[in-house]
Amino acid sequence: QVQMAESGGGLVQPGGSLRLSCTASGDDFSNDVMGWYRQAPGRPRDLVAEIIGRGSIKYADSVKGRFTISRDNTAKNTVYLQMNSLKIEDTGVYYCYLRRLPNLYWGQGTQVTVSS
Repeated sequence: QVQMAESGGGLVQPGGSLRLSCTASGDDFSNDVMGWYRQAPGRPRDLVAEIIGRGSIKYADSVKGRFTISRDNTAKNTVYLQMNSLKIEDTGVYYCYLRRLPNLYWGQGTQVTVSS
């Protein structure tokens, strides 16, 4: 059974930084897609960043140059999202996911609030 565990959300001022982490358990997922979506109030869940297998990375245009997704080289079921230069519009619930077709697994979500 696949389980996802997230951590790292919180309240931060504009321009600040946060680091999210997500660990999947239940199998070796080092060749699968892991990443992050976020959902702001009243908006759909949108892709933030994903890492495909051992290196191919995709970012939403709105976070390019500010966010970095990475994979732990020793614990390959763990991904991180380093978020720098945070903006108010980055506020939302951030959901980690794992994609191993045909299945998609989600974490419980972690709240990120950017506010002065």
